Amino acid sequence: MSEKAVVVYSGGMDSFTVLNTAIQNGLDVYALSFNYGQKHSKELDVATKVCRELGISHKVVDITAINSLMANSSLTSDAEIPEGHYEDDNMKSTVVPNRNMVLLSMAIAYAVSLEAGKVYYGAHSGDHHIYPDCRPEFVEAMNAVSKIANYQSVEIVTPFLHSSKGEILKAGLAMNLNYANTWTCYNGREKSCGKCGACYERLEAFAEQGKTDPLDYEI
Repeated sequence: MSEKAVVVYSGGMDSFTVLNTAIQNGLDVYALSFNYGQKHSKELDVATKVCRELGISHKVVDITAINSLMANSSLTSDAEIPEGHYEDDNMKSTVVPNRNMVLLSMAIAYAVSLEAGKVYYGAHSGDHHIYPDCRPEFVEAMNAVSKIANYQSVEIVTPFLHSSKGEILKAGLAMNLNYANTWTCYNGREKSCGKCGACYERLEAFAEQGKTDPLDYEI
């Protein structure tokens, strides 16, 4: 039997690539998505569709009850999504307090219940500037805790921790992945806005690889 692994899967292009990397590695994948009160559910809808087409287990867990404890983020409040690049200070408003520690803790619990030895998630170098819970020191510390928090040791795997968004896209294109099956924009409108930090970084990645993004944009 294949080794089991839980993949924290948002429906975005990073986690989409991580999900398929785990599958390519021959793992028995269990995708796990979270509704934590983000502004829209387009990513979750995409994630559900992808997992159904791949024929893999997929759980969407509603944790909106904790939204009041993870306040002050433009992703989970009525505040407007800022426009600009991730290196701009205004993008700090998109930080959801302690999000990855919370989500990883639940993913680890799920892995233990499945007797799965690994939890995959899509931290990468492009997030290091703005998101502390995507930095190597956080991953290393969380991994150390994950190995001792239960009777069963669980390893946190971040295959693109030191990769840029462009390098992640390159890896996915080498697997012939269709990035029309992803959603990245922080806004949940019919088309991607092209102006938020997530869109900026995504468009830069496609330009870096000399490819055209299959999603439609408002700009």
